[in-house]
Amino acid sequence: MNRADITTKSASLILGLGLGVTLGLYLITTTSHDWLWPYPLIMSASRLCAMVGTYFALTGLVMTSRIAWIERAVGHDRLVYWHRRLGPYSLFLIGFHVLLVAIAYAGGDGSRVGGELWKFTTTYVWMMPATLGFLFFVTAGISSYKKVRKKLSYETWWTIHLYTYLAIALSFMHQIRTGPMFMNHPLSKWYWEGLYALVASTILFWRFVIPLFRFVRHDLRVYRLVDEGAGMVSVIMRGRNLDRMKAEGGQFFSWRFMVPGHRWVSHPYSLSAAPTKTEFRITVKNLGDGSSTVRDLRPGTRVFFEGPYGIFTAGKVTQGLGHAVLIGGGVGLAPLLAIMGALDESIDVDVLVRVSSEAEIVLNRELDDLAKRRGATVHYLVGSRKTHPMTAKQIMRYVPDFRYCDVYVCGPVAMVEAVRSAAGALGIPRERFHTEIFEFHAN
Repeated sequence: MNRADITTKSASLILGLGLGVTLGLYLITTTSHDWLWPYPLIMSASRLCAMVGTYFALTGLVMTSRIAWIERAVGHDRLVYWHRRLGPYSLFLIGFHVLLVAIAYAGGDGSRVGGELWKFTTTYVWMMPATLGFLFFVTAGISSYKKVRKKLSYETWWTIHLYTYLAIALSFMHQIRTGPMFMNHPLSKWYWEGLYALVASTILFWRFVIPLFRFVRHDLRVYRLVDEGAGMVSVIMRGRNLDRMKAEGGQFFSWRFMVPGHRWVSHPYSLSAAPTKTEFRITVKNLGDGSSTVRDLRPGTRVFFEGPYGIFTAGKVTQGLGHAVLIGGGVGLAPLLAIMGALDESIDVDVLVRVSSEAEIVLNRELDDLAKRRGATVHYLVGSRKTHPMTAKQIMRYVPDFRYCDVYVCGPVAMVEAVRSAAGALGIPRERFHTEIFEFHAN
């Protein structure tokens, strides 16, 4: 069992035990009367939904709190995937809580559900902040759906998701002050308060304290910008003792450039060259949002950063295999360059660059120079998806022993999934398939 599997199983066990404790503490605070049909039973179900939904929400925050040892073992993509899968359950459970409470109160008072909702929202203690938090939570949930997310700029989506923290915080006092499972049960109250405190301190430490310490310690600043063509620009940054972060080519950071328009929103960009003791480089494509003004940065601009994150690195290559295939689309070529520069020279390398037109080819001079130095082969696949489908048969036209290679792929989701299907069809195991999907997600 590898490190990722051990970490995954350990985390699953801890989260499962936490859920079991949450359910157990709720159940021991109830009486037989709470489970009588119909309205006490509906009320009990609503409170159970609230506790489990909140536990899932807190768990989701921990998954994206960027705990370094978990990120290194499991990978950012997998954590984001789990976060996305868990999020809807949390939202639906909390939504069921609101609906079932209204039904239970309306049934007991002989009133309408809508009227009861308005009544306890406007008159019950701490209900107004909790309602506001619920609306924030719903907004974040809606913005996470793929069709909606595509219509939002990264900055808008990122800002909406910040309100998830506020949503959960606003509901806390409502739970503690009005929940019968907490009001007269000190053990349950201490557990719930401790759970909130643990999650808050985890987020504060990993997402604020550590980055602030590194901001001061490494004094990272923009050194110069290089126009790479096709709407892309490389940002070269210099700082002190950058090697102490043990960053690797292919990993990414969340960057905030300390100028208006960039200071308050972090953007995830991968390293596009192997990091050195004094220098980092990223390559950014103009997507029409905040990325469009990156080229306007001036030398000397200070940089606040979080990271490094991800396990898309040369260190994941299978020992003794001796051949790696790097497949990139568009700006996805940037982290692959950094990985190729870090791979041992004893490893044979084939690079497949998939673009729709020659105008989209970037960093090709650097790629060709690096390939020449280390004896790698570069294949430029220019044309439509029909011309160059990323199927097993098509890839094996360029790399006949593809099934026996380590596969690194980075680019648009459709391309990554096509290569994943090709690898699966040839029986390439999961541990030899390495990917980084260039799509904004929960940060």
